[in-house]
Amino acid sequence: MAVKKTLKEIIRDEYKRCVQDPVHFMRKYCIIQHPTQGKIYFNLYDFQEDSLRQISQNRYNIILKSRQLGISTLTAGYALWKMLFKSDFNVLVIATKQDVAKNLVTKVRVMHENLPKWLSGSVLEDNKLSLRLKNGSQIKAISSKGDAGRSEALSLLIFDEAAFIDKIDDIWTAAQQTLATGGDCIALSTPNGVGNWFHKQWVEATAGGEFNNIMLHWTVHPDRDDAWRAKQTELLGEKMAAQECDCDFISSGHTVVDGEILQWYQETYVKDPIEKRGHDGNYWVWEYPNYSKNYMVVADVARGDSTDYSAFHVFDTEQCKQVAEYRGKIGTTEYGNMLVAVATEYNNALLVVENANIGWASIQVALDKGYSNLYYSYKQDGYLDEEIHLKKNYDLKKKHQKVPGFSMTSRTRPLVISKLETYFRDKTPLVHSKRLIDELFTFIWLGHRAEAARGYNDDLVMSFATGLWMRDTALRLQQQGMDLNRKSLGGIGKSDGVYTNKESLKGTGWDWQSGDKDNDDLTWLLG
Repeated sequence: MAVKKTLKEIIRDEYKRCVQDPVHFMRKYCIIQHPTQGKIYFNLYDFQEDSLRQISQNRYNIILKSRQLGISTLTAGYALWKMLFKSDFNVLVIATKQDVAKNLVTKVRVMHENLPKWLSGSVLEDNKLSLRLKNGSQIKAISSKGDAGRSEALSLLIFDEAAFIDKIDDIWTAAQQTLATGGDCIALSTPNGVGNWFHKQWVEATAGGEFNNIMLHWTVHPDRDDAWRAKQTELLGEKMAAQECDCDFISSGHTVVDGEILQWYQETYVKDPIEKRGHDGNYWVWEYPNYSKNYMVVADVARGDSTDYSAFHVFDTEQCKQVAEYRGKIGTTEYGNMLVAVATEYNNALLVVENANIGWASIQVALDKGYSNLYYSYKQDGYLDEEIHLKKNYDLKKKHQKVPGFSMTSRTRPLVISKLETYFRDKTPLVHSKRLIDELFTFIWLGHRAEAARGYNDDLVMSFATGLWMRDTALRLQQQGMDLNRKSLGGIGKSDGVYTNKESLKGTGWDWQSGDKDNDDLTWLLG
């Protein structure tokens, strides 16, 4: 005959079971605030139970999730479980905004307030942003700052919507020191494009990195079907629905060039170069010079810090095709020599070098060598604008009005970026470089400014964007009868007069010696 347990024994056994099993604790004792049903018991779905067991068995967990799966609530329940059964357990919640972080603390508070007295313990301090128990355990919510978590002795760090937290790289670096003695971390988020800390950690986790990875696609929820998913597209729009429901890094985020287009380029055009040159193997060639074609070399010069690269592209101007590319760390003089050599090899190509900062050093090399097809812009305006040229009737033959190189200013940069986005949206450029596409995946809108995501570079992107701008502008100016420089695109102009579409001028600068028996007539450029 079984011995009947006393109430004290029952409570003791139940307490032990809660200590040992967070799933049992949460199913039986955690009450949550449901948006429509009010206060209900947190009856975990199978995917929530599995996620909870993984979280409890791994120090570092990264959760890529669809919206409204109750994972923030699950994380709150896990934090409370730790706080109750471990003394001096310190939980810090960091989110983009204080209100977002506060929401998780509120979930913990609601659960704690509805626990039975024998389980809840005493509260020493309770305010909107923190909750501290008698056993010394506490949870606190803060917004993201560069020094967030730096001085905290953390037992558990929670990043809520981690993909959206600014300067999370710095926060993580600082927090790791406080977690080194045994602290845990949970980073949960919907995706927000590629290249940010959350995406990098996720990629590393899937390859066996320090984080345990948990993916929760919208299909894990038993009550959701295709009709629900279609409704989300209707409510949120296609792009936002991909972010909020599909765990889709590519379609989410704020890349300047649409992620799906970049993926198309990867699958369609990206290929290995036929040759890698240079001591560092960073000069990649896809096509050797064709002496019947015109080329353009567009270069960006590294600022001189350890994280920056010098980069250039060689364009087949007519086809808008990338035929060669360089990205590496190289001295300005050596870089200038390299640019002149490459431009000379590609039919004396139009050489466009950004003239900001240290770029002048490489331009000077081209000047010293007497390179004949260096691009010039105007001193007065500091940037190339075809409308300005036309309105002011600039004479491009007058050197005192010109300055060597391309001037990237606060006025030209948005125009150049816009040209980049337009060209790729129309799938016009032929891009072969994986390096360039990778940079474009991390070239994002930060506020109203397009730039590389934190920790990444945009040297290839900006030099390519400048090349697209130059190609478009050059052709427009030619169609309006304006000469960009002494030879325009690859040396087509040899006439002393202004180029026009007049029949009388054919053969005086619009004939191109292509290497064939007969000259090619280039008046088609005039439209």
